[in-house]
Order: sequence, then C-alpha cells, then structure tokens
Amino acid sequence: MTRDAESTTLYLIRHGATDANLAVPARIQGRNTNPALAAVGIRQAEATRDFLDTRSFERCYTSPLLRAAQTASIVAAPHGLTPVPIEALTECDVGRWEGLDWESIRASDPEGHARFHANPAEFGYPGGETFADVYDRVRPALDELLLRHIGETIIVVAHHVVNRTYLAGLLGLGPDRARKVILDNCGISVVVRRRGKTTVGTLNAAFHLEGIAA
Repeated sequence: MTRDAESTTLYLIRHGATDANLAVPARIQGRNTNPALAAVGIRQAEATRDFLDTRSFERCYTSPLLRAAQTASIVAAPHGLTPVPIEALTECDVGRWEGLDWESIRASDPEGHARFHANPAEFGYPGGETFADVYDRVRPALDELLLRHIGETIIVVAHHVVNRTYLAGLLGLGPDRARKVILDNCGISVVVRRRGKTTVGTLNAAFHLEGIAA
C-alpha cells in the first residue's frame, strides 16, 4: 500500500474481552478495577494480530489499564512495537456502578438509570464521569497523535466508552448519542486525517473475530 505523506491513519481498537464482558448479563467495568483478559479475549487479540499482520505500523499506543495493554502487546508484537501508555485513554470512571449489570442498576437506581440513558453526556455514572467528560479528555489526546504522526499508520488500543465517544464526535453524533456507536471487543475502527480533515473510514470491523467463542 502506498503511503500518503499528507495523511495519518489510526487503527482504533477496543480491547479483548474480560470476564465482566463475557458475563451474562455483562457487568460494567471502568477504571477502578483492572482485570486481565479472559481466555476468549486473548484469542480475540491474537485474531486481530493475525488480521493486521500484513499491514505496516509505525507506532502503538494504549490505555494503561491491563486489558488494553495486554491487547496492544499482542497486536503490536509482529511489528516490533512496544505500546506506549497514554493516561487520557483510560476507561471512563463508572463510579458506584462499577461491577454491576444494567438490570441491577435499573432495579436499585431507576432514576439514575433513566437519566443516564436519556443523556449520558449530561447525566453520567454516579460518582464518576459523564460521556462529555470522557470525550473532552480523549479527543485532544487522539487528535494530537493524528497531528504528531503525519505520513504514518498507528495503532491505538483503548475502551468502549473512550472509543465510542471519540468516534461519535467524528460521525457528528456527539457524546450525548455515543451509545448508538456499538463496538465489539477487538473491533477495529479506522480513522484518517488528511489535509486537515478527520474522518471515519471503517467502523467496528469485526469479521476477523468470527468463530471465536468461550
């Protein structure tokens, strides 16, 4: 593939699955617990590594949380890259809802549940962040990488709320509607900055994950 010296390409990847992601129902995990990848999550990261093996990357960045850092290390290994942690890419602080599932939250805090689902940019996780808070710290960090690495292709591994709020902004949805952006564990989105304009070229490519099951 011929590189465009005036553009930056960013492969934005959600980390592989943890036990909380795989639970039925799934449990919310933010930044206050730091689980490792489940066995399925490792296989997802390996499938992503294999899918991207023929592409060339110059840099890899990651959230400092273990599940993202593990995923980044697996994906970046064939390219000889050491993932660089960026604090701003840490997952959303979900406050008092850490470790809970949505049905439990709706039963114990119906008003908070309703407010959050109506507008997570304004009404966030009790004791934690709003989607607007996350967007306001993530956008400058990722925009800076796009500017720093003009002419290069880079990997960034982060989290569901981190990735979906940033992508929602690029798609014109804004953080209030970021929940419409659904991203699989190890789903790949491709962001391109060219001649001062940043666009989403691919959203949540996940066909490389077919056949991976617990």
